[in-house]
Amino acid sequence: MSKIKLKNNKSAAKRFRVTKNGKVLYSKQGRRHILTGKTSKRKRQLGKVGVLKECEAKRVRKLLPNGSY
Repeated sequence: MSKIKLKNNKSAAKRFRVTKNGKVLYSKQGRRHILTGKTSKRKRQLGKVGVLKECEAKRVRKLLPNGSY
């Protein structure tokens, strides 16, 4: 009996990572260009990884059934 393999949503797989504990991480927007108008503090904080809220993380986990661990 062959088992059907589930596919990850490729666009979600490129944008999000799931940790061992199930938290969903993402990279923040606004760090690509037009950086001269932003303060050093703001640019530094945009470089950090963000953690999704649990209500939004549930939706992302459904898109990544195989888990991007």
